Amino acid sequence: MLPSLFISHGSPMLALQPGASGPALQRLAAQITRPKAIVVVSAHWESHELLVSGSAAPETWHDFGGFPRELFAVQYPAPGDPQRAGEIVERLHADGLAARIDDKRPFDHGAWVPLSLMYPEADIPVVQVSLPSRMGPALQTRVGHALAGLREQDMLLIGSGSITHNLGELDWHAGPESIEPWARDFRDWMVDKLTADDEAALHDYRRQAPHAVRSHPSDEHLLPLYFARGAGGQFNIAHQGFTMGALGMDIYRFG
Repeated sequence: MLPSLFISHGSPMLALQPGASGPALQRLAAQITRPKAIVVVSAHWESHELLVSGSAAPETWHDFGGFPRELFAVQYPAPGDPQRAGEIVERLHADGLAARIDDKRPFDHGAWVPLSLMYPEADIPVVQVSLPSRMGPALQTRVGHALAGLREQDMLLIGSGSITHNLGELDWHAGPESIEPWARDFRDWMVDKLTADDEAALHDYRRQAPHAVRSHPSDEHLLPLYFARGAGGQFNIAHQGFTMGALGMDIYRFG
């Protein structure tokens, strides 16, 4: 059975400058069974309702600005999978979750940037599930539970976000050895609670975790972690690190 993954996708420049994350993602892809399909919950598809991408050929969306021209030339032409998208909606409905197909949704960079490093051939079908971020961690845990059975069908479930994400406090010139203490403290608290499988504390992280609001002024980049945890099994750390002083680049494996 495939694990589920939480991937900190960092800046879109990860696609061109993968740093330590690139080799870590490549190793992870080599360690696990090649998936028949991939399901991604990305921090960059926030929604009011639960949506599932149903396009057979999603476009590569460069949903950012201010980066080099070379980045806008990157394409990730993986196919979609309308049939599996329909099955995902059925599983969500079976768990009492209202969901519907969005047949026009392109791949946002939270999906295609990490996948371009793991599976550069772009030949594995990819389906995205949206992030109703206002509904918080508990919903994402529930969505993960509802879709966990897909792992038995050799489908890889990925939550793509960031273990810390405060763009206003980044040092764009900091090296990987430079880590803000408040960001490290938050990351370490999350790892401790994930290791202990303390769901109550994890769901209440904004009140209990040190520097929670500083680490996540808004929580859309942390919520995909709850999807991955809900879909998976035992917690393991696949990679740890920071870039730009405070942008966490951790990768976690569940199961």
